[in-house]
Amino acid sequence: MKFHYALSTALVSMLSVASVASDEKIHVQPNLDGIELPENYKDWKIISTSHRVDNKTIRVIIGNDIAIQAARSNQTNPWPEGSILGKLVWKETTKESWPSAVIPNPNKFIHAEFMYKDTKKFQHNGTNWGWARWLGQEQKPYGNAKDLDQSCIQCHTPVKGQDWVFTTPIKLP
Repeated sequence: MKFHYALSTALVSMLSVASVASDEKIHVQPNLDGIELPENYKDWKIISTSHRVDNKTIRVIIGNDIAIQAARSNQTNPWPEGSILGKLVWKETTKESWPSAVIPNPNKFIHAEFMYKDTKKFQHNGTNWGWARWLGQEQKPYGNAKDLDQSCIQCHTPVKGQDWVFTTPIKLP
């Protein structure tokens, strides 16, 4: 429990620092499917966190107001129309002053990826979700084909019964 609390505290701090440090406005292109990076995502609340040991990344899962309300009220299967879930990914590291903790490396932002719940717009792919990713600090759109969602759908197939979402929202006391 201590580790999770410490990790959550570190991630909240990291997200705040990332938001402050990146006030500089950069022009971000929509992905090839025309999906745009949500303009105010840096102000969204945290739904959960994850640590992937296979690729040594720390992830903060955030949501728009609709997703946050659904997560807090345990109404996530299915997620409501208009939900947007974001995942901000950093390489992991440790601090010299805190070697027992795994934290996000503030200098190694990998990507931001989003799932958009729109049953009309994304009905064609069989999931009712739109998928998009932007790479690095420059937030370059990921992919070079018009079927960008297919690799996301393939990866998320094991959680089809959970409305295609891996994330389990954290329970707040």
